Amino acid sequence: MASDSGTLFLDGLDFCGEVVGQLGPEDWGRPSPCEGWTALDVLGHLTTSLDMGLALFAGEQPTWPDVERPADLVEGDPAAVYADVARRCRAAFEGADLDLEMDTPMGKRTVADRLAFPAVDLYVHAWDLGRSAGIEVAIPGDVVAFAHSYIDPIPDEAVRGPKGAFGPEVAVPDDASATDRFVAWTGRDPA
Repeated sequence: MASDSGTLFLDGLDFCGEVVGQLGPEDWGRPSPCEGWTALDVLGHLTTSLDMGLALFAGEQPTWPDVERPADLVEGDPAAVYADVARRCRAAFEGADLDLEMDTPMGKRTVADRLAFPAVDLYVHAWDLGRSAGIEVAIPGDVVAFAHSYIDPIPDEAVRGPKGAFGPEVAVPDDASATDRFVAWTGRDPA
């Protein structure tokens, strides 16, 4: 069971990589569950999130690229781009000091604490990519539990909306699967 952000992150690299590997060339231009984004935009955004992880592993503050669309960040074969950034993340993780404290807008946080969002992103965006291509993706229960334990204490206004990571929670039927309930919690419509 993945109970810490480092384990979740490393496992998430594989989890997302399995989904990325199933998408064909025709799938990258398909619409994603993220409004206005294609599957390639989701991958471009995800590489940004992983680059954030790389900066954190190096004890540096992350920076965000200035591009019109996240898809503009993906040059060449999307699966190869993902494999490259995942490989670099694994290598950087090996020597990372997860206990290093850094200044953030929310005060001092450890690298491990700051890694939680990129770790959760791997699973959420794997679902987005799967949905774009018609691939069923079930998010593991330990990931759902970790995401709730980390994100639920953060005020909604910091998590949801235009500047937050998630949109408003989507209502789902009582008999919805655990994955559907989770993605609805992130602001995605699983229907």
